[in-house]
Amino acid sequence: MDMQALGDSGLEVAPLALGGNVFGWTADETRSFEVLDAFVAAGFNLIDTADTYSRWVDGHSGGESETVIGRWLKRRGRRDDVVIATKVGMEMGPGEKGLSRDYIFKSVEGSLARLGVDCIDLYQAHIDDQDTPLEETLGAFADLISAGKVRAIGASNYLAERLAAALEISRSHGLPRFETLQPWYNLYDRVAFEGPLAELCARERLGVIPYFGLASGFLTGKYRREQDLAKSPRGHGVKRMMNPRGFAILAELDAVAGDYQATPAQAALAWLRAHGITAPIASATSVAQLNELLAFADLELDADAVARLDAASAGGEPPPNW
Repeated sequence: MDMQALGDSGLEVAPLALGGNVFGWTADETRSFEVLDAFVAAGFNLIDTADTYSRWVDGHSGGESETVIGRWLKRRGRRDDVVIATKVGMEMGPGEKGLSRDYIFKSVEGSLARLGVDCIDLYQAHIDDQDTPLEETLGAFADLISAGKVRAIGASNYLAERLAAALEISRSHGLPRFETLQPWYNLYDRVAFEGPLAELCARERLGVIPYFGLASGFLTGKYRREQDLAKSPRGHGVKRMMNPRGFAILAELDAVAGDYQATPAQAALAWLRAHGITAPIASATSVAQLNELLAFADLELDADAVARLDAASAGGEPPPNW
């Protein structure tokens, strides 16, 4: 397995991260355990989750995904075989959000308890909190690292100027820095990451682990008609992509995938790797679905295939609420 460094953290990961957003939601505990077992058995190791997963589901309060992962770790005894990444900052309830020192200290204890671990490998700021000084946030993370509760830190959903400011504060104050960025990036949604943000990550040697790597399943090709939106609870997020540009992307994905005897999902993930991505995040609700995704690790697109996909997906707008 070709392992990739997560910045300068000392952590190394296989080229695909398993998205834990579906655990305890569209994948029940039994199915989640099957997917986790198969993921690790195949030699992959980065599992991404968040304290807020899956608070958006009626009757859920957040922490469901971490709880499932924690039960799997306890039952399987595979702690040393995985890199656990979780996040803090999104709203967990009235007044429970942000990146203040007190809130981070409170939230990390909840995540540690649900995961059943003594230390989180990668603790990520889920969203920028402009009401809290960056010095306070980074200082809190530094104390967690000193206490042995966190190994490394990362950022998610940060704009280039704020990420650059955070990195400079870490340098000037002697604080741990964000070693990774988790942006919204895929073949359909390109403009929020490409440009200053991508250039900053390359210059600073940050690991990049984008979410929505398959655009909520759109890039798998399973959503091609309005009726297809009912195939999944995530279908509502795909409708905005069912337009001439989106269908042009799917058509070129089909062509490239056919050239390589691959699937559209595998070609979409290989395109991300060709653009310097460390490990795209993708979720799976079955072992069969997971095995299709993992096979992308053996697929390397040539320059012509990458250029064709670049041309088909050129343009676009920032993703919703960006």
